[in-house]
Amino acid sequence: MGIDVLVSDGLHLSRFALAALLERHEGVRVVGSAESNYAALEFAELHRPDVAIISFEGEDSEAVSSAEKIANLGCRSMLLTTAVTRSVVRQAFATGIGGIVERSVSPRQFVDAIHRVHQGERVFDAELTVAALNNSDCPLNRREFAVLEYVARGDTVVEIAAGMHLSQGTVRNYLSSMVAKLGARNRIDALRIARDSRWI
Repeated sequence: MGIDVLVSDGLHLSRFALAALLERHEGVRVVGSAESNYAALEFAELHRPDVAIISFEGEDSEAVSSAEKIANLGCRSMLLTTAVTRSVVRQAFATGIGGIVERSVSPRQFVDAIHRVHQGERVFDAELTVAALNNSDCPLNRREFAVLEYVARGDTVVEIAAGMHLSQGTVRNYLSSMVAKLGARNRIDALRIARDSRWI
């Protein structure tokens, strides 16, 4: 019995190419094609494919959220991307998402990843996952890093304080410490440094 696969990609040519690639492999059947995260989730709710492949770029939290929701339906899901940040790896690893595959892999590796995810394995790059979960080279402590993640979302000091259940003064202290530790000019520069280092 083959693996029923849903392909979700916002780019028509990319979506078509992925579907065509998978159809060439025995044991894999493309049962759905979605051009948006919403459409992918809707299809998964109605048809329950074995594996949903969700393409995303950068920090598309909506795509990660859709993959998580699809996984919660009892389907397997995996993310396909050109680049991935550590925060996305942490989020995906902490949920039921089956794995993250970069577009640079060979077709054979891609299809193999689908089979492994279908069998219940989790397909994550080991080195990136360890780095994401540990952030061993990041000088920030857990609280400072949490504040930085709020900054990455565009939250204000007031919103960060509310989200972390801290006073605004404490949040400002964490921001100052974070900027100093990273040798940054301000919180925006600190965020740039963190992103360049793939900590977030």
